[in-house]
Amino acid sequence: MAEYVQVAVSNATFHFDKLYTYLVPAPLAGTVQIGSMVLVPFGRGKTSRMGVVLSAQPPEDDAPRVIKELYDVAPERARLSPELLGLVHFLKEYTFCTYYEAVKAIIPYGAQYTAAKGGGVPHLRRQMAVRTETAYRRTDAPWTGRRTEKQQAAWDALAGGEKTRAELEALGVTRAVLDGLLKKGVIARVNREWEETPPEQAREGPAAQAVTLSPAQQRAYGQLAALMDAGKPAAALLHGVTSSGKTLVFLKLIQKTLAAGRSALVLVPEIALTPQMIARMKAHFGTRVAVQHSALSHGERLAQWQQIQNGGAQIVVGTRSAVFAPLDKIGLIVIDEEQEHTYHSESAPRYSAHDVARRRAATHSALLLLASATPSTESYYAAKTGRYALVEINERYNQMPLPEVRIVDMREELSAGNASSISRALAQEIGGNLARGEQSILLLNRRGYQTVGMCTACHTVLKCGACSVPMVYHKAGDRLLCHYCGKSLHPVPTECPVCGGRVKYTGFGTQRVEEELAAMFPKARVLRMDLDTTGRKNAHERMLRRFAQGEYDIMLGTQMVAKGLDFERVSLVGVLGVDQMLFAQGYKAYEKVFSLVTQVVGRGGRAAYAGRALIQTVDPMHPVLSLAARQDYAAFYEQEIAFRKLNLYPPFCAICLAGFQGEKEPDVLAAAQAFAQGVQILMRGRTDIPLRMLGPAPMHIAQVNGLYRYRLTLKCRNDRAFRSLVGEALAAYSAGKWPGRASIYLDFYSDADL
Repeated sequence: MAEYVQVAVSNATFHFDKLYTYLVPAPLAGTVQIGSMVLVPFGRGKTSRMGVVLSAQPPEDDAPRVIKELYDVAPERARLSPELLGLVHFLKEYTFCTYYEAVKAIIPYGAQYTAAKGGGVPHLRRQMAVRTETAYRRTDAPWTGRRTEKQQAAWDALAGGEKTRAELEALGVTRAVLDGLLKKGVIARVNREWEETPPEQAREGPAAQAVTLSPAQQRAYGQLAALMDAGKPAAALLHGVTSSGKTLVFLKLIQKTLAAGRSALVLVPEIALTPQMIARMKAHFGTRVAVQHSALSHGERLAQWQQIQNGGAQIVVGTRSAVFAPLDKIGLIVIDEEQEHTYHSESAPRYSAHDVARRRAATHSALLLLASATPSTESYYAAKTGRYALVEINERYNQMPLPEVRIVDMREELSAGNASSISRALAQEIGGNLARGEQSILLLNRRGYQTVGMCTACHTVLKCGACSVPMVYHKAGDRLLCHYCGKSLHPVPTECPVCGGRVKYTGFGTQRVEEELAAMFPKARVLRMDLDTTGRKNAHERMLRRFAQGEYDIMLGTQMVAKGLDFERVSLVGVLGVDQMLFAQGYKAYEKVFSLVTQVVGRGGRAAYAGRALIQTVDPMHPVLSLAARQDYAAFYEQEIAFRKLNLYPPFCAICLAGFQGEKEPDVLAAAQAFAQGVQILMRGRTDIPLRMLGPAPMHIAQVNGLYRYRLTLKCRNDRAFRSLVGEALAAYSAGKWPGRASIYLDFYSDADL
């Protein structure tokens, strides 16, 4: 390795995020490589900072005369592979994060290192304390003296290599025997890293039957297999109606991938969807499947990551961050329910899993397969215009018809004196299901008990003191809770803090609907799934398994129950409280409603029971609900793409959102205006960069956790010229007085030009 290395250091601002030259000291020679994690002195005080070696070049002519030496280097196993190093550069260029923010996104917490404090020269230690276990092995020392029968048994037990104390005790070898052999010197005690037990959902399941495809599935598989056989990067959109059996097509493609000696990556949008997907994968592929998602402990995630890194797993299933799994020879990347917003990171680096997956597919000459019953408008446009191959399955796997859908006018319910969240029609259908022993799913995308507290005299709404949103009443715990910052208020106010008038609580969330169901159907077994009930480890898996086993009659939940789940006995789906989503802000509002309603309606009638669905709304004639009720994606797409084109939204442009937040609202607004002015100055004479700038304006939620928030929206073409321009504006902003008044981030939407 070269004598000098170029290092990107941690905790650097965007303005100072560049490569710094360091000297490799003699004791570290040969251990420092490109991609190595290192500890370096930084600044005048030589503060210890983590870094990653990105190149090995001699210092430039203007480098300081005295070049500092590296303090320490992490073990070889912590080194970034050339491909992962490429992703570091990719994330920095496309998301405007720092180098080390990209590194931390790629490497799981347990595999990261940090500076150790105290004792001589600063050195590295694992970010997560390493658990060790005691093991024993034979030595080469001669055995003198007599051998007891128990000593010989212990010696024989170690013939195959190291064994832990627990393993030896299971064979009948006591600690006293081991201590005796240690005194003789014929065995040695060693401490080795404790091997984490695989997470429950990642363990072996029952073997699955062979994958049998229907004619429609076989046609889809044939088209996708042909793309894989071409031996070059390819992208396809698998558009299949709900319950068309897209997962079976995935399984067949993975079998083909493994047979070719390559690996596969399968992404799902939410943790709630991982248990069923993992169970299917484990049933077909056993221990070759590894899992990566945020519900795993740091130790579990590290163990799975190391299994992947060491080549012990050829299939990875996980949520967004699994896109960075250190797989080699990738042949297939699947993004299931590809339209979901959770594939877009909301913290630095603000990446899209689609973009990272596309780059990895190109690197490995793999097939990128996006799949959904309700694809994003951008993806379907890409397929219709030839950027992706379009593969469609227009019939259900079991030949069952799509659910029969009714739209219930909740205004008529109020006129008839029904103030409940559950309409008379839905109550009747639930009762029928209970009598027949069939299951029901109810979707309400609002947790809590009642959603708004308002003064009956002055109409003041009780809002969070740190966020510009109403606090939600949670009957469990008898408190008001802010769903943005977590602040709670107990006891619940009954008098207005402004005028002293009576506070009335209205609206309904999952807790209240659960209570109403208990009153209507005392014998019904109701499972509520929302953030309040699924916080414990493996809660999703346990709840879904118990529902599948018939321990519950009704599943009530937020959007986590709407997608990807497959239960044979579910014949009824109810959609409650859809109007709040229907009238939400944002150019994707209608797309989200159409997708959510279509997806949850598709949970019913997937096996022997005919499906029915009821959509409750105060706007029964709304065209989006009508299209979702008919499961008519093609008609919705034509309507939506016309709207996007008329108003210049993705896929006809990209959107760069510049977000600003700080403690003083005037400062935040001034900072946003300064950045906008900087962009305008840089744009002078640049006719090659089409740009429309909107704002600055307060964000939809103008204050969160005490910080005021503004946004500047740039409609642009996400190409190298624009990114260079906005990078200059960001560097100028970071170098000025503004970062101390308002932090800034850039977030890109739409992959139109990547």
